Amino acid sequence: MKPTARKYNSPLRQSHAEDTRERILQATAELLDANPHGDISMDEIARSAGVERRTVFRHFSNREALFDAFWDYINSAMNVGFPETLDALLEAPKTTFSQFDQREGVIRASLHTQSGHAMRLRSIPVRQAAFRRFLKAAFVDADPAEAAKAEAVLHLLYTAGAWEILRDYCGLDGEQAGEAVSWAMRAVLAAAKAKPNNSLKLQ
Repeated sequence: MKPTARKYNSPLRQSHAEDTRERILQATAELLDANPHGDISMDEIARSAGVERRTVFRHFSNREALFDAFWDYINSAMNVGFPETLDALLEAPKTTFSQFDQREGVIRASLHTQSGHAMRLRSIPVRQAAFRRFLKAAFVDADPAEAAKAEAVLHLLYTAGAWEILRDYCGLDGEQAGEAVSWAMRAVLAAAKAKPNNSLKLQ
């Protein structure tokens, strides 16, 4: 009877695979930085990464899988985590928007490409849960309608879309845009606090 071949997981082979995967993801980032509104192809990504097209598919089964992995990769590389407290949320735009400036093309691609839109849709439940947790701790016996309005405006302000508008329409850089948004978020909460019969308390 023919002996069963055993698979050998070579550390060198594994390291090479990880390096190749990194090159593919980095090539994707570079292409989106250069053409944030473009619909880049797997062939373009392969050429930019210096690998064969089949190598890209060896690591990512299809284009959707590649971009799913890419958005996780870029968020991790930028160290853009979601704040864990209301105070942290109010301060977050100052650093986050400055980081957006460093990867302008990629951030714009996240707003204007199908894969970026899909990534943002997937993040909605986490964002909603976080905002509601913050506001639950901040509002005491608040009118639910007022709380819902405050939550909606905070969602609007702390987005890449707000960063893009403040850059393109107002000429602000990321640091300035972040300062403006942080101020606006605090103003929204202060206005809610000033409404009659609304006992909002900031942490």
